[in-house]
Amino acid sequence: MGRPKIARKSTTVDMTAMCDVAFLLLTFFILATKFKPSEAVPVNTPRSVASKIAPENDIVMISMDKEGHAYISTGDGSIDKENKKQILNTINSDKNLGLTESDINALVAAPFIGVPLSQLSQQAKLPKDKMNSQTLPGIPIKDTSNNEMNEWMKAVHDVYQGQKLNLLLKGDNAAMYPSFKNIIDALKKNDLLKFQMVTNPQNVPEGTDLWKENMEKKPTAKE
Repeated sequence: MGRPKIARKSTTVDMTAMCDVAFLLLTFFILATKFKPSEAVPVNTPRSVASKIAPENDIVMISMDKEGHAYISTGDGSIDKENKKQILNTINSDKNLGLTESDINALVAAPFIGVPLSQLSQQAKLPKDKMNSQTLPGIPIKDTSNNEMNEWMKAVHDVYQGQKLNLLLKGDNAAMYPSFKNIIDALKKNDLLKFQMVTNPQNVPEGTDLWKENMEKKPTAKE
């Protein structure tokens, strides 16, 4: 007797639930994503293969754009802001700038300092959303006779004496060397000899000595 044939039926999968979940996830990520805001001072940092993450606390960062304009900023923590206030008070006292308490507080709240010492009161009155490389000319670092970075680094050295300091230098890849040298001279003059360069990290090129060294350090799977 022949074996009876079983009728073949097509298999269907209801994808409605999966589509609903996919669209819910897509909607969530669209609404929850925070886009990176445009930089007030655009700096195209050079690339490097360093993987160390820059610190976020106890920092003083010197930024230099491609035009050689220098700016100073600090961290957003309460201790960083208190130290920034002390730096401004030191500068105000040493140079007899005549800054008021409201001027000092406005500059502490500013994202960065980017004017000559004589124009600090004008920057204090400028709205924060108007502070950028177009409205602020930067701290003068033209030459040894006009390098106000010396005064700022002197104040930084005095305020952070005995405290932890992460000094960061963020320079544009297209900036000219003389401007960078004048910043380094200001650091040396005030015995600030340890700093970190902020760079744009990238993978180690395959086949280089560093790549081979990293491959040798990777643990091998045990048989």
